[in-house]
Amino acid sequence: MRKTTGNLSSGIIIGTAAVFVTMAVVLALSGKGSVETPATAASDAALQHTATVAAAEHHAQDFSIAGLWPERALRGDPEDQIAVEELPVIEGVVGYAPKAAPAIERDYRAHVTYELEVTEEVMELADGVEYRFWTFGGSVPGPMVRVREGDYVTFTLQNRPDSMMPHNIDLHAVSGQGGGAEATLISPGQQATFAFTALNPGVYIYHCATAPVGMHIANGMYGLIVVEPKEGFEPVDNEFYIVQGDFYTKGDFGERGLQEFDMMRAVDEDAAYVVFNGRAGSMVGDNALQVGVGETVRLFVGNGGPNLTSSFHVIGEVFDRVWLEAGAMVNRDVQTTVVPAGGAAVVEFKLDVPGTFNMVDHAIFRAFNKGAVGQIVATGQPDHVVFSERIDLRPYLPDATASE
Repeated sequence: MRKTTGNLSSGIIIGTAAVFVTMAVVLALSGKGSVETPATAASDAALQHTATVAAAEHHAQDFSIAGLWPERALRGDPEDQIAVEELPVIEGVVGYAPKAAPAIERDYRAHVTYELEVTEEVMELADGVEYRFWTFGGSVPGPMVRVREGDYVTFTLQNRPDSMMPHNIDLHAVSGQGGGAEATLISPGQQATFAFTALNPGVYIYHCATAPVGMHIANGMYGLIVVEPKEGFEPVDNEFYIVQGDFYTKGDFGERGLQEFDMMRAVDEDAAYVVFNGRAGSMVGDNALQVGVGETVRLFVGNGGPNLTSSFHVIGEVFDRVWLEAGAMVNRDVQTTVVPAGGAAVVEFKLDVPGTFNMVDHAIFRAFNKGAVGQIVATGQPDHVVFSERIDLRPYLPDATASE
């Protein structure tokens, strides 16, 4: 039962509300309550979304958030009206992690074709640990697909005859039923083709959406599709492709041998492994990403899930720019960025000093106890003003110091 002690009567509430409404109408009619809102500022490189807050003295404060590409009407440019049959046909080029697909160098719309084969195969999940992955293109993550905003894309999915399961693909960049999932649902030994226009620039997850969806994703069926804005991306020295995923095995982390998928463990979100690019140690030691001091780095970071949100962080580095959720909005000087399951982010930075820089999920037990660690090795000349390394090491004896 609801308590009534101390409650105001409905008559008082209604009466008070009426007084405020009357005052607001009077102020509006007299013009005393008006506040000028500055026009939204935009440039070729960045869209400024401006929120205006008025103080009592009618001063305005602007809170501006930079965007990477300008907002525009979908299919609003003359090139978007060119008939598909008149577009040049280009065979798409993919990139296998950690290598990103090549940047788009053309400045025109095209008809881009892709073929992607589904495989089911045993590969290593960690040293001495095998797992039967379901893959796009024979790798986890699947290969990076890269197109230009406005491109017409014909996409063919192929399921090998020796597969045991039906599969399909849902590309989050697709505007249409199931992201293409219904159109591409295929049994072993079949292939299916559909087409779409890449309407929205950004970086998007793709994944299998065949029931049980979580199981297909948990077995490694995900990757990234990059839709470059028409203006293109600013050039950088290095681009890399990283996708985090969580795996649910019968055995605990490091238990050797061929491990089976554990459905109840997945339902409980109790991951045995949380890894980058489909394997513990995929980017450490001899497999670390190699860059030079002073070079700029762009990481396309996805999270296939199926369950866990990533807190992506590079130890010893601050992200100069982060494209929030891999869309147009840009944040600066970021230490850790959130990448949701089924989402992505893009981070950019420059390595100012040499060293080994660990990439981690900063839900930190996942890094050091479940495998979510990768490395960037920067080589070159040190800058001791930026980072001195160790200057001094000596015993610390507080009791001895206090007695002197």
